Amino acid sequence: MEYRRLGRSGVQVSQFCLGTMNLGSSADEELSFRMVDYAMDQGVNFLDTANMYGDGKSEEVVGAALARDGKRESVVLATKVHFPTSDDPNDRGNGRRHIIEQCDASLRRLKTDRIDLYQLHRADPEVPIEETLLALESLIQAGKVRYIGTSTFPAWRLVESMHVSERLGVNRFVSEQPPYHMLDRQLEKTLIPAAQSYGVAIIPWSPLAGGMLTGKYQRPETSNRQNSNTGVETGRLSGEDEWSIWHRKDTAFDVVELIQGIATARGASVTQVSLAWTAQQPGITSPIIGPRNMDQLQDCLGATDLQLTAADLEQIDALARPGESVVPYIWSPWVTPESFRPHQYR
Repeated sequence: MEYRRLGRSGVQVSQFCLGTMNLGSSADEELSFRMVDYAMDQGVNFLDTANMYGDGKSEEVVGAALARDGKRESVVLATKVHFPTSDDPNDRGNGRRHIIEQCDASLRRLKTDRIDLYQLHRADPEVPIEETLLALESLIQAGKVRYIGTSTFPAWRLVESMHVSERLGVNRFVSEQPPYHMLDRQLEKTLIPAAQSYGVAIIPWSPLAGGMLTGKYQRPETSNRQNSNTGVETGRLSGEDEWSIWHRKDTAFDVVELIQGIATARGASVTQVSLAWTAQQPGITSPIIGPRNMDQLQDCLGATDLQLTAADLEQIDALARPGESVVPYIWSPWVTPESFRPHQYR
């Protein structure tokens, strides 16, 4: 397992981060414990969760898993705050009250006295960044948080935060968690260069494009069938949800078929080639894997020893061009244009 510095911090994290959104839900407690143990046995020392995953269940299971046999001391533990935790209008966003209350709640669920990386799950245009940074600084000074980061911030908002941190004399963000994969490389034009300039670690989420880059889907003409009685398309990919647009684009399948050829030649899986590609991109620190079961976890971590050649990368660049997208930018269900609005107050 390779280890990489977490931005400008003094911390080293594994080249893949175990995302735990499915722990405590798709994976029950017993399986979750086995998955955490296996990942750590393979050298993973970086775990990522959030207060809203499973309404806190993910944090509880992760905390219980790490409380055994001193495992907590060997892990860089990351969690997040932003999304609503109740119907109370103050139980959401990046205001001081919500951040501090949720940090304490996460600490209880995680069974720990500190969070190694506390991240803003999304930007909040309703709250001045000054308030957010000062709240996070108070948690650092209290010893409850060691480093702070962001998730799905546009480049301009990340750079803005750097200038505000310098002006206030407070700790600045050491990491950003964006959606990034070879089907959409637009971040290479703005966010990734900005992160490299400011020493910010990039921890990509959805490096497999919602499962598209695992090779498990077929082109629409072969995967969707018309019901002989109703004439209505049925099948896994017949829905109109925002993720499914990848599955209806021939250009996306062109990329997947190229990866399948590389995988066959290298004796690897499509998943492993996709993850290895992300991990090898300039400015990338630790792609997040989000397995639902042990087979998926083992498959993902098989990418650890896979090094793509210059020829492999050139073939991929020819279809999935640097800085561009194979399909139009896709808003995930948790990303809205609101995150990209400027703050109202100056």
